[in-house]
Amino acid sequence: MTVAKTARTEESATGQNTASSDEPGWRGGSLQGRPGFLIRRLHQIHTALFAQECGEEKITPIMYSVLSALSQIGPVDQTTLARAVAIDKTNMADILERLRKRGLIRRRTSTKDRRVRLTGLTDEGRELLDRIDAKAERAHLRTLEDLPPAEQAQLVDLMTRIVEAKDTTSDPTGGDGESAVD
Repeated sequence: MTVAKTARTEESATGQNTASSDEPGWRGGSLQGRPGFLIRRLHQIHTALFAQECGEEKITPIMYSVLSALSQIGPVDQTTLARAVAIDKTNMADILERLRKRGLIRRRTSTKDRRVRLTGLTDEGRELLDRIDAKAERAHLRTLEDLPPAEQAQLVDLMTRIVEAKDTTSDPTGGDGESAVD
């Protein structure tokens, strides 16, 4: 049974969203049962929870991911950082500029290759991470809290498997040119 058909069957059984569609196939199925819809909604929910937890610091989930990656890997070039965080280089440039203006990162020319600019955390960037790490963790935990612990781990494992199976090294966004938002 397909995901859309399963969702329609379950909705009918629960009495929710029982309106049927005359549209054929996938298009006629419930939007709420489509993987893309559910992934987008889960992202929206996580982003809202992250804002509740970390909003006073005026930091977005993707900014947090960039700062976390820099904390883990140290000074790095923009291309490597974009790959590590799975966003395109153009959006990375914008994020880095916003973080630089806030004094959270510094950029310098590489001593090995003058064409390359390396990005690293400032003391202020490390302090911000220290202040919000527990809050960011809470946002991640709250995103999954409605599942039992075993299912939380299973969901993360399943998402990881899908990402790894679809991952590309040339385009961190998955090939559609759209930027990812953590």
